Amino acid sequence: MTDKKMHINRRQFIDATAIAAAVTVVPHHVIGRPNQVAPGNKINIGYVGCGTQGIRQLMPALERSDVRIVAVCDPNRGSDDYPEWSEQELNNKVRKFLDDPDWAKGARGGLCGREVVQEIVNRHYGKQKRSRKSSDCRAYADFREMLEKEKDLDAVYIMTPDHLHGTVAIHAMRQHKHVIVHKPIANVLYETRLARDTARETGVATHLFCSAGQTSTPTLCEWIWGGAIGPIREVHNWSKRPVWPQGMTERPSDTPPVPDGLDWDLWLGPVPHRPYHPAYTHAVFRGWYDFGTGALGDMGHYSFYQIFRILKLGIPLSVEASRSQYWSIRDYAWRKEINTVSFPRASVIHWQFPAREDMPPVTLHWYDGGIRPPIPEELEADGEPMPEEGLLFVGDQGKILADFMGDKPRLIPKARMSAFSPPPETLPRPIGEFDQWLRACKGGQASDASFENVYPFAETILLGLVALRIDKKLTWDSEKMEFPGEEEANRLLYREYREGWEL
Repeated sequence: MTDKKMHINRRQFIDATAIAAAVTVVPHHVIGRPNQVAPGNKINIGYVGCGTQGIRQLMPALERSDVRIVAVCDPNRGSDDYPEWSEQELNNKVRKFLDDPDWAKGARGGLCGREVVQEIVNRHYGKQKRSRKSSDCRAYADFREMLEKEKDLDAVYIMTPDHLHGTVAIHAMRQHKHVIVHKPIANVLYETRLARDTARETGVATHLFCSAGQTSTPTLCEWIWGGAIGPIREVHNWSKRPVWPQGMTERPSDTPPVPDGLDWDLWLGPVPHRPYHPAYTHAVFRGWYDFGTGALGDMGHYSFYQIFRILKLGIPLSVEASRSQYWSIRDYAWRKEINTVSFPRASVIHWQFPAREDMPPVTLHWYDGGIRPPIPEELEADGEPMPEEGLLFVGDQGKILADFMGDKPRLIPKARMSAFSPPPETLPRPIGEFDQWLRACKGGQASDASFENVYPFAETILLGLVALRIDKKLTWDSEKMEFPGEEEANRLLYREYREGWEL
């Protein structure tokens, strides 16, 4: 065992001990379910992360009568330089939500930031009070200050870039706040495991957004468990992501000034310092090792929830990956550019899983960047093209093809589907993801996507991200949290923390 690992494990033990001690001194009525919200009360939420995706999910949350956004937090005060899915896509949604056609008038791109979101919250709640103004919602640059000052906070809603998810979630849970987080739980495995363990110790309600509300999941369970295509030995899942820059072989060398209103130090959080550059911020953080999780982390959580539930998967035995390469001409010679800073433009990843219950060993294959598996002969027989994105289950007695997240499942070829008699619906259909979490916050059933429930595929995805940086097949020992004999790979399970941000 390396000195570094001994140090981290010792720190984790100390943290866990401190959490346990804290639990023993809280009032008796909150032990086991701290901060449980009475069923008739509103859940007071601190909203952390005020970018494009944050605002998209903020608006439906604001319409809920059982929650109240009491504080918002983001290192950026406000700016109109956020990329949107299409021209004025986000701004138009806010205009409709606020019933204000002049909202963000003249903005170059998405108008985001903590003061922007604070205004959206206050105007929406103010309209409910028949007033155009309300001062109920406070705005913070530092989530730690928000946690300290907002004494009546019940929960934290996390929509930051990936590298801050684990840090914010763990801090919030240690203060006995319920947590809901956009995927991933964290972008390094150590933090993901620590977040799961902290949720166990504190007993707070947690949820990871990952399509746990998909009604196609129980449908596919019924089909596959009922033997529609026999035992499954292969699963193929492919995405057209990334749609943001990836494959950068070096960090930016120029040093533009930090924009007015952005606290760059807070945006970096636990990541070692580097000069500000717009190539890191807003939607493009996803492509960098330090800040994102690439195409797999961005999209895989949505589809892996279905795959793991349907096939009853746990932790994989091994992982290996291949990735796109980039060559350039320097000094009149071809040079292979070595990438140590960003996720590749395209990749293929394979995980092997053992037999479990009545199911045989299975291999899960992931493809991104435009790479897809070979066209099944069943699709060729129907004269259909391979979908741009999809999910394919390969059984001993047939194949099921579905949309990327499992929607619209169908046996192929068409003749097989026409002759198929689906089994009766015997499994419960899930309620919405946000509803699952709110139910747990009020003392009800844990979310299907609690940190505990999603941990196996959260770990699997992060193992895949490590494999993208190691040019060999890796055997995994989950109990010891290590790739035996692979020190280079093992180092990637942890983060190098900036002073003052250690967990």
